[in-house]
Amino acid sequence: MSQIIEVKVPDIGNFADVPIIEILVKPGDVVKAEEPLIMLESDKATMEVPSPAGGTVKDIKVKVGDKLSEGMLVLLLDSADVAQTAAPTSASAATPAPAAPTAPTSSAAQAPAAEADAAAFKLAYAGPGVRKLARELGVDLNQVQGSGAKGRILKEDVESFAKGGAVAAPAPAATTAGTGVGLDLLAWPRVDFGKFGSIESKPLSRIKKIAGANLHRNWVMIPHVTNHDEADITDLEAFRVQLNQEIAKSGVKVSMLAFLIKAAAATLRKFPEFNASLDGDNLILKQYYHIGFAADTPIGLVVPVIRNADQKGIVEIAQETGEFAKLAREGKLKPDQMQGGTFTISSLGGIGGTFFTPIINAPEVAILGVCKSAWKQVSPDGQHSAWRLTLPLSLSYDHRVIDGASAARFNVHFANLLADMRRVLI
Repeated sequence: MSQIIEVKVPDIGNFADVPIIEILVKPGDVVKAEEPLIMLESDKATMEVPSPAGGTVKDIKVKVGDKLSEGMLVLLLDSADVAQTAAPTSASAATPAPAAPTAPTSSAAQAPAAEADAAAFKLAYAGPGVRKLARELGVDLNQVQGSGAKGRILKEDVESFAKGGAVAAPAPAATTAGTGVGLDLLAWPRVDFGKFGSIESKPLSRIKKIAGANLHRNWVMIPHVTNHDEADITDLEAFRVQLNQEIAKSGVKVSMLAFLIKAAAATLRKFPEFNASLDGDNLILKQYYHIGFAADTPIGLVVPVIRNADQKGIVEIAQETGEFAKLAREGKLKPDQMQGGTFTISSLGGIGGTFFTPIINAPEVAILGVCKSAWKQVSPDGQHSAWRLTLPLSLSYDHRVIDGASAARFNVHFANLLADMRRVLI
């Protein structure tokens, strides 16, 4: 027996009045449970609204450009099989919305989708319906110039490209001084690299364009200084190994990151100016401790946030970071799981390196970089020495808010906590 289901906007985090940028279905279409119906785009993320059940689209109650919030009606679905109805699903963040449209030069030559760079194809700024059409027509989305909002690729763009009607992307307009920065720099050098040898031109992935714009802004507008130090984690590492053996049956694996997050929350309590944000001439001191951690994914780095880290135990933090890392790799992190951070940890411990300069994640005022631990001969008095496991620490801070002495004290205190986690209780 058929039943008419009202499909409404599910939980989309703290977002409201989010505009529709694409409608992926039309009346009469048969959809499956969890199949995306519309695409929403805030200033931070692109989100899909999935179908709660399988059925036939009867009537669409919205149009492109409408602004939606949680609970608003999207469409009517005739579900012939009520048993298919799924629990309300939160809209998942696909990828951050680009700060500015940039597109590679289009070409009339078509490349079969099978020959296109699969990873770059996935990162093209286009919805599922457009991707499907591109695959059917054998169009490489990386060569299509989007005519939609913020350079989004529309079905019409793909169809035009397939017919050979695509035009070259316009040359970027001369940059003008923006609000607050206005750097008067020499023009970027234009070099014919082909004169010197064989080359290959490969467009940047969309995620690199997005991240690059944010990183550039943060690096230019924040006066970065980095303080380097080392922490003795010999005893902590032994305890971590022992703890994992004791909780092996729980399925939770405690990594060093859990201890870093816990120690960071305790250190931020002692040094509140590091748990702050600049707002004009005022410093906003936050009374909560939400620690972000950089998670490596196939499409680039994302930063899930562990909320109220000061109130959680090591095992709970480890479980949460593991779940968030898995969601990040699968592209299923919700927008609100990446919001509200007050301090960030970027760990390269699983890869290597000694020290580096992490770039502050605005509007935060500091970020901690961690590299691979190493065994070293350490002498406390110049006469006796012992092998100790040391962890390199790199603390970047906003010099408008934090001075060098405070940064050094922060790093020393943080290192002391790692050397003896019992100090967290003090």
